[in-house]
Amino acid sequence: MRVPRVSTVLDLSRALGWLPPDRFRVSPRAKPAALATWHTPDYLAALEAAERAGAVDPPTRDRHGLGTASNPVFPEMFRRPATGAGASLLAGEMLAGGGRIHNPGGGTHHGMPDRANGFCYLNDAVLGILSLRRNGAPRVAYVDIDAHHMDGVEHAFAENPDVLLISTHEERRWPFTGHLHDAGLGEVFNLPLPRGLNDDEMALARDRLILPAVEAFAPDAIVLQCGADAVEEDPLSRLSLSNNAHLDMLRALLPLAPRFLLLGGGGYNPWSVGRLWTGAWAVLSGQDIPDRLPPEAEQVLRGLRFDGNSRGRNPPDHWFTALRDTARLGPVKPEVTDRVASLSARIGAIPGRWL
Repeated sequence: MRVPRVSTVLDLSRALGWLPPDRFRVSPRAKPAALATWHTPDYLAALEAAERAGAVDPPTRDRHGLGTASNPVFPEMFRRPATGAGASLLAGEMLAGGGRIHNPGGGTHHGMPDRANGFCYLNDAVLGILSLRRNGAPRVAYVDIDAHHMDGVEHAFAENPDVLLISTHEERRWPFTGHLHDAGLGEVFNLPLPRGLNDDEMALARDRLILPAVEAFAPDAIVLQCGADAVEEDPLSRLSLSNNAHLDMLRALLPLAPRFLLLGGGGYNPWSVGRLWTGAWAVLSGQDIPDRLPPEAEQVLRGLRFDGNSRGRNPPDHWFTALRDTARLGPVKPEVTDRVASLSARIGAIPGRWL
């Protein structure tokens, strides 16, 4: 989590002239009362206390998952996630009249009501959906293309028929949830995908499952969790997408609802995360992505370091000079076709909006 992600997106967007002052808002830090719309007061108090003390006792660690290898104690362990959550809460209010918002510091989809989980201390995705629904968008479609399953968001809304949940994620990867036929009383579509997933396979899932399901649901708002850990260069997954798969997914979903909230998520290679999420901001805000980055933007990427992983020792030149990857095309594996078809058969049962 030391990877510079949001700062890289902001620096790149500004270097490209895509982020004038009137399109940028500093995220407020959400107060415990706002966070308690989903998180428990006891957990929020424990999270604040852990930040103040710089440590947790064994009972707190056992109850709330704080101070573990995947949820370590660090100096801003309440303030930083509360700021990311504040952005998603504010986005729900700002989108009351329609529009598009990017919160690259969001997408912390593993957080649970009473526990930290998978580097996620708060669940801004859940809080953003709740904020959208309070502010005039009762039907929300949540699409998650992170390499990891959206376990916290599913925990929140699996029984809610007014929230459509769709997750594509690598099979047999932590948190080891989101199996093909898992479903609640609401509208839940989990698509576990094999290692080596390519752009053509993701396009099949997009065109035959995700877009038809969202269209049938007819949402008032769409939330897209755009985790960058599903691309080839990420060190924590074994999927092989180019960033074009994410940008094409975003472009296809945009026309399907009047309100759109784009979240960040996973991503542990600073070049692939920064390039992908900056490209996503270009799509969201109507910018043309150049084939070759100007010197100011290239300088941002050349200033990054990734010493903790072998992929950062000899970065290829296109990590500095272009936002778009070369497409990673390939054959569609039979198991991908079969799984998409299995879930697609359920689309006709999605209750559409009463007009």
